[in-house]
Amino acid sequence: MEVVHKIGRRKTAVARVYLSEGKGNITVNKRKLEDYFTTGTLQYKVKQPFALTENEGNYDVSVNVYGGGITGQAEAVRLALSRALCEIDEEHRGVLKPEGLLTRDPRMVERKKYGQKKARKKFQFSKR
Repeated sequence: MEVVHKIGRRKTAVARVYLSEGKGNITVNKRKLEDYFTTGTLQYKVKQPFALTENEGNYDVSVNVYGGGITGQAEAVRLALSRALCEIDEEHRGVLKPEGLLTRDPRMVERKKYGQKKARKKFQFSKR
C-alpha cells in the first residue's frame, strides 16, 4: 500500500494527513500525538475513526496541521483521517457516515460589524 494523502478542515484549521501501513504511530507536526494534543478528549477525537473502523494500530499517520485553535485542529485531523480510511476501504464509509465523521462542519466565526462591539453585540446605549 502506498501513502494516502487527504485534507480535512474545521473553522480556520487545515490538516494534511499522510496514512501508511504500520504499527499505529501518530505524529502531529513532528511531535507525538500525546505531546501535541494533551487532553484525553482531543486524543479521543483524533483516534475516533480508527476505533469505529477497528483499525487501531494498523496504520502510521503523519499529520501537518496549522491555523485555528487546538480543538478545530483535532476535528480537522479527524475529518482527514476519516476520508483517508474511506479511500483505503469503501466499506468504512457505512460506519463513519452515520457518526457524522465525513461531513465538513461549515460553521465559521461571524465577522465583526462596523459600529458594533462584536459580531452581534452592540455598544451600550445610555440616555442622560
